[in-house]
Amino acid sequence: MYKHMSRAWKKPGEDLAEIKRKRMVQWRSEPTVTRIEGPTRLDRARILGYKAKQGVAVARVRVTRGGRKIPKRAGGRKPRSAGRFFTLGKSKQQTAEEKAATRFRNMEVLNSYWVGEDGKYKWFEVIMVDTHHPSVKSDKNLKFLTKGKQTGRVFRGLTSSGRKARGLAHRGKKD
Repeated sequence: MYKHMSRAWKKPGEDLAEIKRKRMVQWRSEPTVTRIEGPTRLDRARILGYKAKQGVAVARVRVTRGGRKIPKRAGGRKPRSAGRFFTLGKSKQQTAEEKAATRFRNMEVLNSYWVGEDGKYKWFEVIMVDTHHPSVKSDKNLKFLTKGKQTGRVFRGLTSSGRKARGLAHRGKKD
């Protein structure tokens, strides 16, 4: 069933495309970081470690698309050094994870995945884990987050998107 769900997300039919368009309209009016009941893409969330249990939450985060522009400096300088358009050294997904971690300070980011985009925004769903919850402490797969080394992991590039930005995406894999 999960394979069917992932195929539907990658190549949506006409009926699913219409549903996605309606969702985008609704999501545009929501706040930047919104906690949601459950994941929109259950197949992807389960692969990345989501479990429907207490202490695990999902937040939908909106990030603006495109590069960044800084104001022009006053005074005479070389045009070459004016540099106004910048691309960040991290992905939009990592920015979304950081926004979610800032909004939910008592939780740690486990992972995140893409759910949609339009001309102005990209949306990601971020899986958050409450490290002090007893059900998380007793879970064999999520227990590693309760260790001291995992605090603030999103700001130190320890999530999967952060590791990609640091060039560690295929570390330990033999191709």
